[in-house]
Amino acid sequence: MKGFIHSIESFGSVDGPGIRFVVFMQGCPMRCLYCHNPDTWQPDIGNQMSVKEILNSFEKNRAFYKNGGLTVSGGEPLMQIDFLIELFEAAKAKGIHTCLDTSGIIFNESNTNLLNKFDRLVRVTDLVMLDIKHIKTQEHLKLTKQPNAQILQFAKYLDSKHIDMWIRHVVVPTLNDSENFLFELGYFIGGLTYLKALDVLPYHTMGKNKYKELGIDYSLEEIPDMDKENAIIAKKFIIEGIKKRRFELSQMATDIEKT
Repeated sequence: MKGFIHSIESFGSVDGPGIRFVVFMQGCPMRCLYCHNPDTWQPDIGNQMSVKEILNSFEKNRAFYKNGGLTVSGGEPLMQIDFLIELFEAAKAKGIHTCLDTSGIIFNESNTNLLNKFDRLVRVTDLVMLDIKHIKTQEHLKLTKQPNAQILQFAKYLDSKHIDMWIRHVVVPTLNDSENFLFELGYFIGGLTYLKALDVLPYHTMGKNKYKELGIDYSLEEIPDMDKENAIIAKKFIIEGIKKRRFELSQMATDIEKT
């Protein structure tokens, strides 16, 4: 089996723990207004590579990945879930730490065949970096052209399977930076037992030129980059939500013990 690959980064430093070999896969059903890689949207194009070819490239610099491993990103890598399963199974057989960077958008717990594939995938996945764009369904639709119910379901599914998660959230001025939105996001992820990290990333406009090259209108033209200081403030509101949810859960556990 071969996968459609957009690009490969040999020494990724922001794509999971340690130094990572990062495979960016082609295809994505989301149309995030701030996406900085619109060239990854189209499926079934790009370089076709086999699992063996990818892992051979990994092995060339394996000494550098001692405390890191393999990360698969996109686009949306779950669009090629069969290839992803084969790749991660082969990687785990070689003792390689596996990380999936995803939005979880194709998850569907009512599709038995697809759910079986997810069950197989998570058995060979060490870490999921889950990108939650917006906690509110209607706002998520405006931001990405997709609903968020399956994404939130995916987070709960991963938690039920005891899979470590890093939550990523890009904060965009006027779109998802309100205190209420941020607090509610924190309240939701505060219920995840296997939440291991939270990355709050400030919106940037570095992808604008790609839109021009591809002849696509950039709809956030009037929104400036968010500075790091405001991203730090945004993270504080999310953490407040996490703390509130965890306090409530601890109180519930205490009440149960008393009964």
